Amino acid sequence: MLTYSRSNHSKEFQKANKIFWHDKFLAATILKLIPEIIKPNHLTVFRIIATPAVVVLMVYEQYYIGLIAFLFIAFTDALDGSMARTRNQITEWGKIYDPLADKILIGSMVFAIVLRYIDVWTAVAIVVIEIVFIITAWIRIKKQDGKIVQANIWGKIKMFLQVAGVVILLLAIINNWASLLPFASYALYLAIAFAIVSLLTHGI
Repeated sequence: MLTYSRSNHSKEFQKANKIFWHDKFLAATILKLIPEIIKPNHLTVFRIIATPAVVVLMVYEQYYIGLIAFLFIAFTDALDGSMARTRNQITEWGKIYDPLADKILIGSMVFAIVLRYIDVWTAVAIVVIEIVFIITAWIRIKKQDGKIVQANIWGKIKMFLQVAGVVILLLAIINNWASLLPFASYALYLAIAFAIVSLLTHGI
């Protein structure tokens, strides 16, 4: 049993440290501009702290600036993940709070604009599913003696679709393009579907 446990731990470690094509691209471009003193967890903390500022921009209908700020903050999610993998800086803290920061960002945008411009049920579905993610991840950590539940490919697709849905919605609002609203809705509906798949496959 001990050998099996170590084998599983090794597989999980290798999986967490797998470098993807976008990691290599970011490492060869943008990450070169970021000094070594800045760690992935610093970007995660920044995302959490900066989220309220984006919400304020939405509340005061500063959508153009808000779109730029949202894209910048959301992009730090890709940066901190690639930084952690390519610089060998993956931490247990980051595995927990990186996805939590994403949920705080998306959940805030749901209350700020999705609830207002799409519909109540879409907003409720997104928020409820994210809460379920947090609860189930916490339960799994407790049951598995502190083992961290990581985001899988379905969770990453979900996050991408959520960001895409918010961006399309903001573009529709800024340019008064009502024809874009259905596309924003479709992206968010797909995000909900992938969230359920991620949940069923034990991801976050």
